[in-house]
Parts: sequence; C-alpha cells; structure tokens
Amino acid sequence: MKKETKDKIKLKAKLFLKRFFISLGIFSFILFIISFTDIPYNTYHWLGTSNSQLKGKPNLIVLMGGSGMPSPDGLIRTYYTAEAALKCNDAKIIILHPYGENDSLKQLKLMAHELILKGIDSLRIKFAPLGFNTRSQALNVADICGEKRDTLSLLIITSPEHMYRSIRSFLKVGFTKVGGMPTFDTPIDEEKVKDKENTRDTRVRNLSLRYNMWSYLGYELIVIREYCAISYYKIKGWI
Repeated sequence: MKKETKDKIKLKAKLFLKRFFISLGIFSFILFIISFTDIPYNTYHWLGTSNSQLKGKPNLIVLMGGSGMPSPDGLIRTYYTAEAALKCNDAKIIILHPYGENDSLKQLKLMAHELILKGIDSLRIKFAPLGFNTRSQALNVADICGEKRDTLSLLIITSPEHMYRSIRSFLKVGFTKVGGMPTFDTPIDEEKVKDKENTRDTRVRNLSLRYNMWSYLGYELIVIREYCAISYYKIKGWI
C-alpha cells in the first residue's frame, strides 16, 4: 500500500513537472515572438508616461534613489533631477534612499554631491532615509511634509517602469498634485534609426533583428517584474 502511494506521488510529480516545463516553454516562445513587435517598448513607455504630467511648476522634487551611487540608474536619475531643479529654482529636493548598515548616509550624500556638481544649491536638498520600498518612502515624505501635503505639488524622478507605481503610492498617502519625469535613455542617432527605410546604413536597416529584439526581451522582463509589483501593491491597498 505504501509503495502504491509513493508511485502515485512520483507519477503526479512527473506530470506536474512535465506540464510546468511545457507551459514555461510556451510562455517563453510567446515572449520571443512578441519581442519582434513594439508591444514591449510601448508597454514600458506607458508605465513611464501614464498620468505623469504635472500642471504648473513643482514645489518639491522627489528623487527616488533606486540602486544608489555609483550606478547607471543613480546617475541618470540625478541628471534628470538637476535638469528639473535648474528650471524650477524655488523647488526643494528630497532624496529617497534607505540607510545602509555599513555606509549610513553615504549613498544619499553621493547623490547630493552629484546634484551640487551640476549647479544645485546644497541648501535645497534634504534626505529621506527611512523608507525601504516605494510605499514606506512615500509615507516618509508624507511625514516630513505634514499637513502641507495637500497643497504641495510633487515632481517624482524615477525610472520609467517605476513611475506608475510611484505616482499612485504618493497619491495614496495624501498628496493631491503628483507628476513625474521618467528617466528615459536618449538613444544616439535617433533620427537615423527612425528613418530605416531611407538610410544606406545596413546596420540600421537590420536593427529590428540585430538590436531591437534583444532590447525588447529586456523590456519584457522589466515590465513583467513591475506588473507583479503593481499587482502586489493593489492587493495590499497601497495604490
């Protein structure tokens, strides 16, 4: 009787694994096919631009720390933050990044230093190191702003895929005027790439096969990961 039970368990396990790997293969094949279309980038672009426009100038610029410094993510976010701060001279800047166990405020100070190098007055910069995810960081900023959150106009600087969740997290904790500046990369020779039909450069003509497919596979992973996070936040009632 015990042997029959073990055999049934083994058979069920084999069937489960077989179905799992078949499903995984089908899913991977679908992602591969979609990578030859513009769907991955359009979805990625939508996450960065959906309801992110802010009417008027911001009172507060919120720099989401991301991977910290030095990193490509941290550098591009500080670049966009400096661009926004130079256009809005009256806006204060809050840098969000959790404390490090070993380096304390080092990451925050490095980002602030990068902003100062780009011409931003150090007196405009504050730190918000208590949050460890987007929800707790939004709550940290809400505590710092207090009752002023109803009247403040926020501009969030973060990666495109993170913008949708960030804006809605800040709206959820009581801010009413929230917009964003997604940190899109600016490709080199953008106009040349757009004019693939007329260009004589064969490398550009073959771009969809040689470059876009691999880039779009990357976008697919980014988008899938972010939609999982969005789903989790909705289940928790954080957005």
